[in-house]
Amino acid sequence: MTRLQADLLLTLVAIIWGSAFVFQAQGMAALGPMAFTGVRFLLGALVVLPLALWEQPRRRPESRTKSMGPAVVILGMLMTVGAGFQQIGIQTTTVTNAGFLTALYVPLVPLLAAIWLKESPHWSVWPCALACVAGAFLLSGAHTLSFNAGDLWVLASTLPWAAHVLWVGRLANRFDAPFSVACGQFAVVGVLSLGYALVAEPFTWTQVLQVWPAVAFTGLLSVGMAFTAQVVAQRHAQASDAAIILSSETLFAALFGYWLLGERLNLQGLLGCGLILGALLAVQLLPLLHPSLKRSGAAA
Repeated sequence: MTRLQADLLLTLVAIIWGSAFVFQAQGMAALGPMAFTGVRFLLGALVVLPLALWEQPRRRPESRTKSMGPAVVILGMLMTVGAGFQQIGIQTTTVTNAGFLTALYVPLVPLLAAIWLKESPHWSVWPCALACVAGAFLLSGAHTLSFNAGDLWVLASTLPWAAHVLWVGRLANRFDAPFSVACGQFAVVGVLSLGYALVAEPFTWTQVLQVWPAVAFTGLLSVGMAFTAQVVAQRHAQASDAAIILSSETLFAALFGYWLLGERLNLQGLLGCGLILGALLAVQLLPLLHPSLKRSGAAA
């Protein structure tokens, strides 16, 4: 796969993720947030399972001696919290807000790398993080320092998402099993989410069938295809390319919210979107102007 092909594949991933916010909102017409999350992630696990089985005999011999179980469970728990918080928030926020607020994980990744891995972030991380906070404030439509409940849930999801992004690539390479790691973490998310849903959000198979288009799109494409394609593409694309392209899911979320749900942004919201997008691009582009300075590899 060439670098151009990898970039095009990442663009497809961003489009799928951006459009998925619409289907995530529609999916809760009949299912609770954790029930919907559990069903779609189990479906995603089934999609990736054949690839996981295919790659097992092809792994490097030294990687087969390492137990990936604990790592996969931790990744799955992080993804459960991130996806669950995001899904709960989507109930009371707009698709556009959810898309842009979720993108705050991008500047969080190098911050976590500095704390956990002792990797010094580029100086541009700090002003970009502040710009993202200011943009989120404007996007929320607030005139005071407050968000609605949905916005706060989506904001809370960015921390586990950032931690997941920070570690998933490293662990997949460590075990030489990207498909197995993907499949395993999806299964963990499905089991944990459905376990909670059976207690707090009882549902029936009939309810699942009522929103089957949303379940199918988010399970087959958003989870099974897009998350897995991201791992494949980032083996051939530079980290800066990947982060910039994937952050464009926020634009696609706004586009699909406008097209399919009739959502609109006022001037304040557009300014917030511009600040966030500018910060997401700057945090990746500015370090390229000074390649001699050490930067975080968190977006890889």
